Amino acid sequence: MTTAQKTLRSVVLGVGCYLPSRCVSNADMEKMVDTSDDWIVQRTGITQRYIAAEGETTSMLGLNAAKAALENAGVAASDIDLIIVATSTPDYTFPAVATQIQAGLGLQTGVAFDLQAVCSGFVFAVATADKFLISGSHKRALVIGAETFSRLLDWEDRTTCVLFGDGAGAMVLEAQEGEGTAQDRGVLTSHLRSDGRHRAKLYVDGGPSTTQTTGHLRMIGKEVYRHAVGMVTDVMLDAFKATGTSAQTLDWFVPHQANRRIIDSSAEKLGIAPEKVVTTVDRHGNTSAASIPLALCVAVADGRIQKGQLVMIEAMGGGFTWGSALIRW
Repeated sequence: MTTAQKTLRSVVLGVGCYLPSRCVSNADMEKMVDTSDDWIVQRTGITQRYIAAEGETTSMLGLNAAKAALENAGVAASDIDLIIVATSTPDYTFPAVATQIQAGLGLQTGVAFDLQAVCSGFVFAVATADKFLISGSHKRALVIGAETFSRLLDWEDRTTCVLFGDGAGAMVLEAQEGEGTAQDRGVLTSHLRSDGRHRAKLYVDGGPSTTQTTGHLRMIGKEVYRHAVGMVTDVMLDAFKATGTSAQTLDWFVPHQANRRIIDSSAEKLGIAPEKVVTTVDRHGNTSAASIPLALCVAVADGRIQKGQLVMIEAMGGGFTWGSALIRW
């Protein structure tokens, strides 16, 4: 008689989040740009978003989210030996936001670095942290999605400035021994993709090596929507196939919060029941790499996500990048 081989899993110990104090409603947006609450809600599902204050940086948001996650996990900062920050809006070209958060936590050991995959960043960061932890090289990771996307917006472009917001979310992961089955707690599988041919559909028209400026976000919304549903459902199907699970055995679907129509269409295509979908785009807007950990934080805090449940996270971002991770909570 043989037994399942023991394996290391990256187990979620806790989550935390942080939002700026300034909340901007659709009514507020109507005063700033030629738009309407009906137009925004009908096309995106967004009713409000949070905007960072002047001088409030991505690292500040991320540090607050990190502290909240550590408290929720019951873990001291000194127990962390890996910090990965997913962001497209760093405080500086360098150093990395992660190193600033590391310093803010009072840490002088371990490794800290940023990862850039735009809206897919948190999924990519979770997958990357998982590789470190299951290799045995590191024990506990702090994975953070933090953004001040308001700094990239053209506030005269009504098609994009109403969509995005600022915020940060964080997750603490720990390497623990599992049985090597889909019943293990932790990250069960991750599937990442990229296709650089789509750059012109969603990008920022500036950077150090091109314009030497920050630039503004540019998007062809119809093209992004057209690709989004097919791309994200493919990587989710890959996750189900890899683990022998299905949309029916899934407890919670926590997608990138970009657009309510994309979220609903993806869930419908895969046969995921609406009541299993965690949606926060209405209150946060699109916070890019911060959107998934913010949504996870909300669903954990209100008691929906429970230990032992099967949770799917997925996202698509500029580049294009897209990916999924299946986690047993």
